[in-house]
Formats: sequence, C-alpha cells, structure tokens
Amino acid sequence: MRIFDDYRIGMTQSQADIRRNGRKARADLSVVEREHASEIITLKVVSASWFRSAEYLACYLPVADEVDTWEIISRAWRLKKRIFVPRCEKNGRMRFIEITPESDLKPNRMGIYEPELGDTIAARRLDVVITPLVAFDRKLNRVGMGGGYFDRTFSFLGHRNKWQHPKLVGVAFACQEAEEIAPNPWDIRVFSVVTESAR
Repeated sequence: MRIFDDYRIGMTQSQADIRRNGRKARADLSVVEREHASEIITLKVVSASWFRSAEYLACYLPVADEVDTWEIISRAWRLKKRIFVPRCEKNGRMRFIEITPESDLKPNRMGIYEPELGDTIAARRLDVVITPLVAFDRKLNRVGMGGGYFDRTFSFLGHRNKWQHPKLVGVAFACQEAEEIAPNPWDIRVFSVVTESAR
C-alpha cells in the first residue's frame, strides 16, 4: 500500500516531539519506580475480562525501560493460554510466533528477543494483543517507535466501526500520556491503555 511507503515522511513533527518526550519520560523513571508500576499494570491486565476470556494472546517481550510483561506472560501460561510474540519481518509487518517456557530466545538486530522456532498465527486470529506504547492520549491514539510495523499489521482494523478481534491493549507508564496526539491517516488506535495510574 503506497501510504505506508511514505510512513516516515508523512509523520508530523508533533508526533516526533511526542515520541521524544514519551521516551524521555519513561527513561527518567527509576528502576524501582518502573518495577513497581509494572507490577500494578500486570495485576490490572490479568484481572481484566478480556484477558481472562482470551485463548490466543500476543505480547511483546520487553527491552530497556519498557513495561515489564514477563509476569503477564507467566500468568497466561499458568492459565493454559497460548502466547505469541511479534517478529518484525522484511516486508514491514509483524509475524506472531508462539513461545512456551521451553522456547529458545535470541536477540534480533534491534536487541529484541525472539523465538527461532514456534507455531505461527495470523494476526486476525488473536484475541488480545498487548502492545508497547511510547506515548498515548485519552482518545486511545498511540505513538510507537516509528517503524510502522504495528499499523501495517493491523491495518484491517482501521475499516471496522466496532471492536472485534483482536483487542489491541497498550501498556505504558502514566508519565507517557500526551495531552493530544494528532493521528496520521494510517494510525490504528488501541482498544484500551493500561497504566499504573488509579484513574
């Protein structure tokens, strides 16, 4: 699709600023603050009805200062859910590969751990996708790392008037919330954002 060929060119300067601010806010948290917030976010996620009812769950593997999702994954395994992690492909989209407690994970060129082997699943078959956010707003607009993988992979959701499958759930620290994000035409909003905030 031609619109994605111009993804970086079409990104507004305001989104670039928001991305920079979101990354800084996240990085400025102490290790203790990040760990505590991740624990609260985990409890909120595993208590949600959409998590409990999900059979096929996709979840990113955390790097650097992102929300730690390993306990979410561990809880899902204990509940006999199947967990899939994204792998960025050369075509600019993500492929979802199953991981188990026995999976052999190796870092890719970006330092993100991925399984070398595992069953794959089509994005449309997933029930819930736990996705990282660099920034978000109250209208559930999101800013990611800027590669466009998320928006390309789930572009089919942009044509739906109501939420079906999969539910895209962002997890982020409250400090990453932006006042307002002006979405690009290709941006895909999330179903919900879970933070450590009480509201």
